[in-house]
Parts: sequence; C-alpha cells; structure tokens
Amino acid sequence: MVRQLFTLFASFFRIGCFTFGGGYAMIPIIQREMIDRRRWVEAEEFIDLLAVAQSAPGPMAVNVSILVGYKILGTRGAVAAFFGTVLPSFVILLGVAIFFSRINENPTVRSIFNGMRPAVVALILQPVFSFARGMKYWEYGVFILLAGAIWLGLSPVWCIAGGILVGVGRAWWTTKRFNGK
Repeated sequence: MVRQLFTLFASFFRIGCFTFGGGYAMIPIIQREMIDRRRWVEAEEFIDLLAVAQSAPGPMAVNVSILVGYKILGTRGAVAAFFGTVLPSFVILLGVAIFFSRINENPTVRSIFNGMRPAVVALILQPVFSFARGMKYWEYGVFILLAGAIWLGLSPVWCIAGGILVGVGRAWWTTKRFNGK
C-alpha cells in the first residue's frame, strides 16, 4: 500500500514538475501517464474524470489528480495525488516569491517565459483536438460554435447553460423517440 501511494505521489509529482501553463497544459501529460504508461484508467473513463474535474471548483489538474488518486487507492490515494501535484508548484512559487526582486528585470528570464508561451498554447490545444476526433459529425458544429462564442467574448457561463439545455433536450428527445412515446 505504501509503495502504491509513493508511486502515485511520484507520478503526479513528476507531472507537476514538468508542466507549465496550468491545468489544460497538464492534460496530455496526465493522459499519457495515467492511460498509456500506468494503465490506471481507461480513455473513456479519463474523459469522464476530466468532465467532473472541470465542473468542480478549483484547479482542473488538481481535481483530476484527486479523482484519479481516489479511484486507484481511495482517500489516501487522493491525498497522495493531491500533494504530488501541488508540491512542485508550491516550491517553485515560494522560490520565485523569495527571489522575485532579483529575477523580475532579468532579460533572460523574460525571454524564457516568452519562449514558453507558444508551447503552452500547443499543450492546451492538443487535448482539444484529440478529444474532438472522437466526436460525431454534428458535435463538430456545436464545438466550433461554442469555441467561436467564447472567442468572441460570450461568457462561458452562457455556453455551459446552453450546453446543459442542449444535453437535456437531446436526452429527452432520444428517450422519447426510442420509447415510442
């Protein structure tokens, strides 16, 4: 049990150490580690975990780690995965806060962070396109419509509310149609 907890902690610690750009940038790395390498969750289950993690309050990467940890080893696994995910960021932010005045105006540091921006955008877009491949054709239109609405400044709250209404309407329509009522 202790070895499994350490493995879970170490996996999420490694993910937390080598991921920049927040939760969405962590998705492909978490996906590779949890599905491909460790085989702790199935691909479809991972998508469900992402949906739950996105709807829960808090950082998505932390929520995913807690859900995966809980699935694998219960409450202890959730705690181990949580600390594995959060500890690298905490240590890095603590170091940055301590030495911020020294590195704030350093042109090399600025160049490094400016260089990371395109990579972070690519890391965020990769899972979007990966998940979009599994969509049915009509869902592409909905996906593009929602992406465009968000891009143009429509509040994500309205997009979520509209998605809920479409989902409930589709479920009602499908149930009514197949039950012959």
